[in-house]
Amino acid sequence: MMNKKLKKLVVSAFSIILIIGALSGCGNTTGDANDKESKRTVKLVYVNWAEGIAMTNLVSAILQDKMGYKVDMKQGDVGMVFTSLSSGDMDVFLDGWLPVTHKDYMDKYKGKLDNLGVNFENAKIGLVVPSYMNINSIEELNGIKDELGGKIVGIDAGAGIMKATNKAIKEYNLNYELLEGSGATMTAMLKKAEDKKEPIVVTGWKPHWKFATWDLKFLDDPKGVFGETENIYTITRTGFEKDMPEVAQFLKNFKMNDQQLGSLMGDIKDNASKDPIDVAREWMKNNEELVNSWVPKSE
Repeated sequence: MMNKKLKKLVVSAFSIILIIGALSGCGNTTGDANDKESKRTVKLVYVNWAEGIAMTNLVSAILQDKMGYKVDMKQGDVGMVFTSLSSGDMDVFLDGWLPVTHKDYMDKYKGKLDNLGVNFENAKIGLVVPSYMNINSIEELNGIKDELGGKIVGIDAGAGIMKATNKAIKEYNLNYELLEGSGATMTAMLKKAEDKKEPIVVTGWKPHWKFATWDLKFLDDPKGVFGETENIYTITRTGFEKDMPEVAQFLKNFKMNDQQLGSLMGDIKDNASKDPIDVAREWMKNNEELVNSWVPKSE
């Protein structure tokens, strides 16, 4: 039989082994938990454009409230958006305009981006003026240059519509300066002009709440610089669908029409003092049947 001293040593050694094993097990549990959490976090990136803000906040609300995911949202200019997707730092962008507006970015990062399909059809970009202005075509702009101060009110510099507008200035030999700014600045200047019924020309796109707020018109583009109607697509980093198949399926199902997206954008604009995600949650409650049709059914 073991003497008492040896027996104590054996028991002590066995206890140490158990403690080390337990600590090791705890460490693995923490690691597993972190892995699981990262696999349940969706990183959404968007630009400060009305439709992008609306769709991104709605998707965030659905992912959190209906599907149990965590969501990280980050805003940036369009160049940063495509760079962050291509590097894998962000997961999803809901505001990819094709085949014209964002073609350069899709070509630049070919092989590093995936397209999950259309979420809005018949979008349009171009130069927009109030309907009270007696002008109907881009070709007529040089004739009213003095009235407009030789300025076209633009948005953020990297936006596809800005590249198209610079091209239009060359194609139509317009003696105009394209002002850089933001979507918010553009609509603020448009409101100021509308309030005073003054002339203004802006880089515009539809869907946007401004068309429900004011009587506006796109200028005819006989040279086709701005292209025909486009669609808005959901763009992801490569491999996202494999990593998060349930979320990818939801995003493939997610599709809005002009009335649906217009009402959501209008609600956000009319409740500017509220966080957009709170407005999106209210819209989600009021459109439960539509929202539920996007969420994949559990097997």
